[in-house]
Amino acid sequence: MARSLIIGAGGQLGTVLTQSLRDIYGNDQVVRSDMRVLDNITGPFEVIDATDADRIEEVVKQYEIEEIYHLAAILSANGEKNPLGTWEINMKTLFNVLEVSRLNGVKKVFYPSSIAVFGSEVDQQNTPQASFLNPSTVYGISKAAGENWAQYYFQRYGLDVRSLRYPGVIGYQSLPGGGTTDYAVDIYHKAIAGEKFSCFLEEHTTLPMIYMDDAIRATIELMQAPKESIKTRTSYNLAGMSFSPNEIAESIRALYPDFEISYDPDFRQQIAASWPQSIDDSRARADWGWKPAYDLKSMTADMIKNLKLKYSTAE
Repeated sequence: MARSLIIGAGGQLGTVLTQSLRDIYGNDQVVRSDMRVLDNITGPFEVIDATDADRIEEVVKQYEIEEIYHLAAILSANGEKNPLGTWEINMKTLFNVLEVSRLNGVKKVFYPSSIAVFGSEVDQQNTPQASFLNPSTVYGISKAAGENWAQYYFQRYGLDVRSLRYPGVIGYQSLPGGGTTDYAVDIYHKAIAGEKFSCFLEEHTTLPMIYMDDAIRATIELMQAPKESIKTRTSYNLAGMSFSPNEIAESIRALYPDFEISYDPDFRQQIAASWPQSIDDSRARADWGWKPAYDLKSMTADMIKNLKLKYSTAE
């Protein structure tokens, strides 16, 4: 018997979430899963292709799963390379998780959404929770649709689906995974290596970001909150900090004065330009007490410290 199943546990978020949940509930209470066998497997692990509903159901029954974290998806930049395939995978995997959960007594489902649900019709400063959604990418379209399906399953079937609109997530634990905000992960790796960084966004493109530690804590706090506290059943706005490539480079230069950055915008600049610059997450703060702990300066210090340790250990 296990408490939680993480689908897509090999990704940037899933790797850290797995360990955090195991620290809280115990190693055997969290089943890690991915499409293929991962390196350095500890604790319960199952190979799951989330497009296969029967396989998800098999694992849910085997471990008597109480909650599912559905993290498997094709992200924004990679998704534009195959729009129809991205839609098919992102939606089919969500429907499989919702249906398996509904039919097998799973108590809670976590569904990650994204600031990619926003588009050109929103106020880009302090973007409100209840904004009109006209996403510019197939990833954003699939996430906006998924938010409405999450609310539908709660209203129609009583399935306790909870969701966060993640900004760009920055962490030292894994390499970038194909998102438009992933420059803000790669830039630290280049700084540690003493290399010049070429940014695919323009110098002053400000986007909402969040440090991995805050993103994981927000996820767990949301899932631990009493059911009656969850008032938003599409997806909660979530904010950490906002900055541009120039500002993150300046924060790095405080520790690495010779760090160099150049700018070579590509198709991801158009995606980023359609997204908010800052987020109003007042509903999350009011409903379940959300509050970020990291700003740009403290995040940079922690990223540099941990990446230096990671690289020195690998040598």
